[in-house]
Amino acid sequence: MNKTLKELQEELKSKKTSVKELVNSYIEVIKSNADINATLGFYSDKLINEQIKKAEELFANGKDTALTGIPIVIKDNIMVKGEKATAASKILENFTATYDATVIKKLKEAGAVMIARANMDEFAMGGSTENSAFGVVKNPHDKSRVAGGSSGGSAAVVSYGGAPISLGSDTGGSIRQPASLCGVVGLKTTYGGVSRYGVMAMGSSLDQIGPFGNSVEDVENVYNIISGYDNLDSTSLTKEERIKEQESGIKKKIGIPRKFIEREGVDKEVLKNFNETIEKLKADGYEIIDVDIKDVEKALSVYYVVVCAEVSSNMARYDGIRYGLSVPDVNVIKGYFKTKTEGFGGEVRRRILLGTYVLSSGYYDAYYNKANLVREMLKKEFAKVFQDVDVIATPTSPIPAFKIGEKSQDPLAMYLADIFTVPVNIVGVPAISVPSGKTDSGLPLGIQFIAPHNREDILFTYGKEVEKI
Repeated sequence: MNKTLKELQEELKSKKTSVKELVNSYIEVIKSNADINATLGFYSDKLINEQIKKAEELFANGKDTALTGIPIVIKDNIMVKGEKATAASKILENFTATYDATVIKKLKEAGAVMIARANMDEFAMGGSTENSAFGVVKNPHDKSRVAGGSSGGSAAVVSYGGAPISLGSDTGGSIRQPASLCGVVGLKTTYGGVSRYGVMAMGSSLDQIGPFGNSVEDVENVYNIISGYDNLDSTSLTKEERIKEQESGIKKKIGIPRKFIEREGVDKEVLKNFNETIEKLKADGYEIIDVDIKDVEKALSVYYVVVCAEVSSNMARYDGIRYGLSVPDVNVIKGYFKTKTEGFGGEVRRRILLGTYVLSSGYYDAYYNKANLVREMLKKEFAKVFQDVDVIATPTSPIPAFKIGEKSQDPLAMYLADIFTVPVNIVGVPAISVPSGKTDSGLPLGIQFIAPHNREDILFTYGKEVEKI
């Protein structure tokens, strides 16, 4: 049932199927794949019916968009007014959103139909969706393996045909890595290009919202609707800022950081598939240039200092007093700590502790300040490389989908799985993961293209080229 948006729109416009029939067909697919655990529940009948009615009106008035009548699944850290939003955490198990995120408002206006909440790593912390308080998401290609994370549910539901598109969030690879492991397309947008208003913050200087889809064109259609300036997000980029950086053309030059890619820990099949894809692009007229990003090896260390510091600050609001889980005790202070320990899972607690440490007196300059200095260095190094090439290409993940439980007791091994995706968030540029083949055992593999700020147009061009070859 993995149809493209164009195919679904043709069915709706020709009245081969109705919006309600289309929505119900996807809901049935999700129900029949419940064992994969990609979703945490359906949105209310009231919301779904309202959206179906809105879509029918848009079609009737000739004001339909590329997403009108299209079912979509939303990662459960994005607020939909009047609906549950748990971030896959016990601390928000019964929380109901009081307003719409900006991306949700835009989807509603476009006539999309939100049908279900996607499972995820708790508060988007993890790379396997094993950290969800509501159970692991299984990979649709091999149910003994992970779907990736933290947006594992969003990737898996598109992969098995439970939705043609979905939304996820990406703080260090959380859209691209599960997209690669599940064999779908995933886009991490330019920092500030899509509003974060109404999205539960994890790492505020790193988080970005982006789409999953069955094709690059589908992802592009979603991006065109959810992107744009929002005065409710102080980091949002204006149209002028975005257009200014889109003036240069496409050179058909691909930068390959060989030293960074050909390293210990990268699976042989991953490397072989990557090189074969690059050779096909070369045969198609693209120039391949070896590039050196001197300090890219430091990106992972910088990321885990910065993200943990921001996690420490952002998680402070979950105090059991204003909203969310509240565990009573003999006094307020004891109840406060009990709420935190019973409400948060192990990975969240680990990152809060690390973040509090790097922000503490005596360590702030040694860790947090130094990490931000290196971050600025990396931004300059990437900008320099982009003077000569359109994109930087790497495998999306150094390994295919791994077995459930294989890395859960080794946080460092889990963190290293983000080595190719993390630099993108540190620098704030956009990147896309496109399916590029499979292992001998049939596990999906993906190639990642990284472009300069606000050049998603280049990513779509390169992504479509990979789909052709």
